[in-house]
Amino acid sequence: QVQLVESGGELVQAGGSRRLSCAASGLTFIGYVVGWFRQAPGKDREFVASIARGGGAGYRSYADSVKGRFAISRNDAANTVYLQMNNLGPEDTAVYYCAAKYALDPDATYSHRQDYYYWGQGTQVTVSS
Repeated sequence: QVQLVESGGELVQAGGSRRLSCAASGLTFIGYVVGWFRQAPGKDREFVASIARGGGAGYRSYADSVKGRFAISRNDAANTVYLQMNNLGPEDTAVYYCAAKYALDPDATYSHRQDYYYWGQGTQVTVSS
């Protein structure tokens, strides 16, 4: 019954920006830590960002490769989590996935793929040079 659907992926020129969305059905995001991961061809799926359960002002964590360029946020009333991506480069080309993990700690974030249970199907982001 649980479904996470990513959207917003597109072909983008280097230096551009995009906002990805992750909409949930079958679960209520307010009870979950939500993360973004990405996977480039021939590479492992890697952590991008995570936002804690504690509402729109909750704690956030980022991979070093995107820190300062990407921002994760959530709108629990809309059951949606966002990933704002700025100053994109070809190295950001990947399929981007959102994932959810049930959590009781309102401040906790998680950066390991194995921590997450629910996953979306991914959305392709391609950055041209």
